[in-house]
Formats: sequence, C-alpha cells, structure tokens
Amino acid sequence: MNGSWPIELTDGDVRLRPIRMRDQRVWREVNRRNREWLRPWEATVPPAPPGHFVQRPTYRQMVRHLRREANRGRMLPFVIEYQGRLVGQLTVAGITWGSMCSGHVGYWVDQAVAGRGVMPTAVALAVDHCFRRVGLHRLEVCIRPENRPSRRVVEKLGFREEGLRPRYLHIDGAWRDHLVYALTAEEMTGGLLERWHRSAEIK
Repeated sequence: MNGSWPIELTDGDVRLRPIRMRDQRVWREVNRRNREWLRPWEATVPPAPPGHFVQRPTYRQMVRHLRREANRGRMLPFVIEYQGRLVGQLTVAGITWGSMCSGHVGYWVDQAVAGRGVMPTAVALAVDHCFRRVGLHRLEVCIRPENRPSRRVVEKLGFREEGLRPRYLHIDGAWRDHLVYALTAEEMTGGLLERWHRSAEIK
C-alpha cells in the first residue's frame, strides 16, 4: 500500500493507531465492560457443519491475523484512542485492488464515550487516509437496520444509503439483514474530516 501502513491518524482528542499485542489487557477490559452494549451488533460464528468444530480466535490469534492481512495490503486494523485511552476499534477490511480498489469499514466504540463525536471523527480520518494515501476508490459500511447509533455516524458523514443485503452477516447468533452505505473518492472534494468539522460547527 505504498508505505500507507503502519500509520497513526489524529484529530484533536481522537487517534487511530495500529492494534498491538500489548493492548490485550485494556482491549479485553473495554470489551468486557461493553458486552451488553455491543452484543446485538457483534459478529458471531455460525454453527459448524457436522463433524467440524469452529472456535473464535484468541486475542493474540486475532492480532496476528490482522497484522498479516495489513502487511499484505488487505486490511487496516486500527484501535481508537480518545484522550489517550483505548475506547474502540476501527478496521478497513476486504481491501480489493485491480479494477475495483475498494474496501469496507467496521467499527465499535466504548459506550462511555458514545455521543462525543469520537466515532464520526475516527471514520472520517480513516476514509480520508484510504482515499488520499492508500489509493482506494470506494468504501462501504454495512449496518443492521436496527442499529440507529451506527447509522447516524455514517449519515452525519454523508455516506449514501444504497440498499438492503438480506441475511448478509452472522450477528448475535443469526444471519442478519444489513443496510449498505457507500462513498467514492469523487464524492470527497475537500475531505471527509473537513466535511464533519463543518457540519459540527453548523450545529
């Protein structure tokens, strides 16, 4: 990705940086404290076929996988910091090159900082980096229709709603419908972070 990873991105109190092995204790604590808040939106492992056993990866296995994919140019695995402490995670995954040059963005945030503009700022930082530095052309975010807080994040930033993908991902124990939101590089004159700052000032 032409030296675009690893990288740290900052705006005010919000910082994106690569996930690290030594984040394990804090990452687990934040996840534990937010278990009920995150459970309805978290990916789950579907039942395995007969004779197979599927287990969720450990933290260390997850980080090794994320690093490997990042080194291959297929993923940007960030943690989100707010005022110097880890409060969430944002990953640009499924990066595809060739004639597509696209990826998709997933994220979660600590309930304790929800509503402070942390997530829109983090998404704007990541999108600007992907379009300006990484060289992607299109980014999408897929969100359960019931997840109003997450939908508000992308709607505030000007993502287009493109439609419904029925039973798209296994979430909270079942295959769930997701709404697709997208942006392309041509729509980003001035940058998404600048757009977000302008909209916040108007309010």
